[in-house]
Amino acid sequence: MDRAFKTAWFTKEARKAKISDEALCQAIKQVMQGQADTLGGGVYKKTVERQHAPFDHLSQSGSALDICLPLCKKDRENIAPDELATFKKLAKDYASASDAKIAALLNAKELLEICHDD
Repeated sequence: MDRAFKTAWFTKEARKAKISDEALCQAIKQVMQGQADTLGGGVYKKTVERQHAPFDHLSQSGSALDICLPLCKKDRENIAPDELATFKKLAKDYASASDAKIAALLNAKELLEICHDD
């Protein structure tokens, strides 16, 4: 993992769920090591343990980019097919984003960097 980001929307959801960036970074590292369910199209499902309930995140994993998207198990167990298709499209869009596009998303606060390798 070179860099990992979360979307602005996910930031709000993770805050509500009391999920720290440290926990997300650990989960992303585990995804990169193959310790996650592969949903296809660059989308992975990994449970992040928090205080009292599991919280799944979907991670698009590219060569240098991970984007986190949430799925609360307390709300439901699985992703609907149309949602998965949307996540796969997002994964593809983020994976093909140029450095300039990522920088623009960071500047617009649509993405927030949560961890990176030094």
